[in-house]
Amino acid sequence: MSSSAPPPALTSAQVRELDRNNAGDGLAAARHLHRWGRLASVSCIERSRLRGDALRELEALLKLGVEVGDQPSFAGADLVLDAVFGTGLNRAPEGRFAEWIEAINASGLRVVAVDLPSGLDSDTGVAYSPCVRAAMTVTFTLPKAGLLIADGPRMAGNISVADIGIPNEALAAIGLKAQS
Repeated sequence: MSSSAPPPALTSAQVRELDRNNAGDGLAAARHLHRWGRLASVSCIERSRLRGDALRELEALLKLGVEVGDQPSFAGADLVLDAVFGTGLNRAPEGRFAEWIEAINASGLRVVAVDLPSGLDSDTGVAYSPCVRAAMTVTFTLPKAGLLIADGPRMAGNISVADIGIPNEALAAIGLKAQS
């Protein structure tokens, strides 16, 4: 991205397990984007329910003076970082969560999904309605099965696997092999 490009916007939230998964990942990404001068906005659904790492990331953003809205905001952005849902989703998003996914898709902006597009089942690859249509998905350690089967490839766009420091020996101990 060139230095003259508009900064990307971040939309982050989480439904269940608010102390883990995408809320913390999305808010951590926002903190780094802010540090690099590339953050347009941060939005978070039900931020009062955040716990653990996600809450610590939110507090870090607030200490930096970053305003965290409760509605999607795409003004001044050239991309959206989708961190609404992570793994574990097993039904169609409803209510405000569905509205946020629809707003992301209607934004006309390039979407980068954190771990998997919100609304995609990480195990089966079923795209519930609505489901984020990502241009790119950055997933961690290994691709989730749902990214590679059924609706997954169509919804995930280009898939990039990020190494987050889990030793290959730990993966081997549970019968998995890291990509080389």
